[in-house]
Amino acid sequence: MRGGCVDRLSRARVGTRRVEARAAVDELNAYEPRYVRKPVPVYVMLPLNVVTNDGEVNDPEGLERGLSVLRKVGVEGVMIDVWWGIVERNEPKKYDWAAYRQVIDMIKAEGLKVQAVMSFHACGANVGDVVEIPLPDWVLEAGKKDPDLFFTDQYGYRNPECISLWADNALTLAGRTPMNTYKDFMVSFRQTFKDELGTTLTEVAVGCGPCGELRYPAYPENKFAQRASQWRFPGIGEFQCYDQRALVSLARAASEAGHIEWGGSGPHDTGGYNNLPYETGFFRYDGGSWDSDYGQFFLSWYSRELVDHGDRMLEMTKKVFHNKDVTLAIKCAGVHWWYNSRSHAAELTAGYFNTRAGNMSPERDGYAPIVQVCKKHGARLNFTCVEMYDSDHPWYCYCGPEGLLRQIRAACARFDVPFAGENALCRFDKAAFDRIIKNCAGEGQDEELWRDGTMLPPMACFTFLRYNSELFTPGALMSFEVFVKRMRDETGLIDTSVPQESNDYEPEISSESRVQLGM
Repeated sequence: MRGGCVDRLSRARVGTRRVEARAAVDELNAYEPRYVRKPVPVYVMLPLNVVTNDGEVNDPEGLERGLSVLRKVGVEGVMIDVWWGIVERNEPKKYDWAAYRQVIDMIKAEGLKVQAVMSFHACGANVGDVVEIPLPDWVLEAGKKDPDLFFTDQYGYRNPECISLWADNALTLAGRTPMNTYKDFMVSFRQTFKDELGTTLTEVAVGCGPCGELRYPAYPENKFAQRASQWRFPGIGEFQCYDQRALVSLARAASEAGHIEWGGSGPHDTGGYNNLPYETGFFRYDGGSWDSDYGQFFLSWYSRELVDHGDRMLEMTKKVFHNKDVTLAIKCAGVHWWYNSRSHAAELTAGYFNTRAGNMSPERDGYAPIVQVCKKHGARLNFTCVEMYDSDHPWYCYCGPEGLLRQIRAACARFDVPFAGENALCRFDKAAFDRIIKNCAGEGQDEELWRDGTMLPPMACFTFLRYNSELFTPGALMSFEVFVKRMRDETGLIDTSVPQESNDYEPEISSESRVQLGM
């Protein structure tokens, strides 16, 4: 009899422990993080040649494995370049989406999201371009018949990396304008992936220039065209306004300004691609031509032409993807060298009229007009340099990635434009990841201070450059996995309010326990 009582008591204790364990789990679930503001999602850029120049998926088995790893790590999705030079490579309006369909299906199967970049430029002329993907052959042929189809520098070098913005509306491509051609390409993309738009495909970024960025090709490395002008960091680059259509536009602007003498060509004292600001008459600190009536006229025209091009591209993209529940975006370049100098020379040649005050000229914010275009079209602004410190670079280059990033983010905050970040260089060190997390998280919680640009709101998302073999090495992958977890833990705002206790909860009590408790 006694043994039976002991057994019943023992079973009752076990039942009680089970109840306590379940209660503990319920209590734990009740306090699972609930976010007032969700963490900044992390995306990963796929390889530039995830689809080969011949329209085949590059190593599909390896890509499948890699996407599975990324899903397990916890990334939100991936970014993919949709290359004009691959999809429409053979002839006008003949689109080959087969490989991209295969890749999108792989991504979809893993439950990942896609940021699709409409890449209307060539690959191979810039930092980080490890492969060569030219523009379609028929476009290059059109460029031979009409050399002014491409951007041109003061020496007459015509850059086949992308089509000149001054040719946007010229009937040069088999009876179509470049703008018509870009639109037809995106309409075909929309029709091909209509079932994925708004679900798997959540963002479309439209390429507006070299590297898909809204800028001029002012600093081409041209690794695959060795006879071309070879820019090297920290050269100031060159103005790209010497094709005939550009010169006609410049002459018209000069005439309207009442100075026809300003319209003959670009500035004559700007040096070359690899000059430094103080070696030129135009960009030097004191008395430079940039700080003159002529300089202000030319830089205003040059930058305005770029902004207008971005406006046209976004307007067209918005019409193509109207009511498709996708985020639209454009990207600006992180031209951070010479940012901490007075004239911001490298930014000026790239098309960003961003200078400190001169002796005659006021301070200029070269990025606010671009942000306003994004606001007009409801688009997001993508920008790089998120991992960089000023101290990463030689002091004599006057680099300012920290100040540049802050300036552009503050402009986005003032105009209520979502800001998305990328790293400029592929790094897996803790210092870079620390910097990214700090930048992504933003500053404070005061929305009023965000709106006036005093403090910075969190980023909309972050895209890591890049998916490559190094990422999947044990050390780098472990470091990246920790980074993704930290992004989740450190960039969101957790709801710390205590949930109301429910009066309906009744713990489960075993029959043995009920006997012992006299119930």
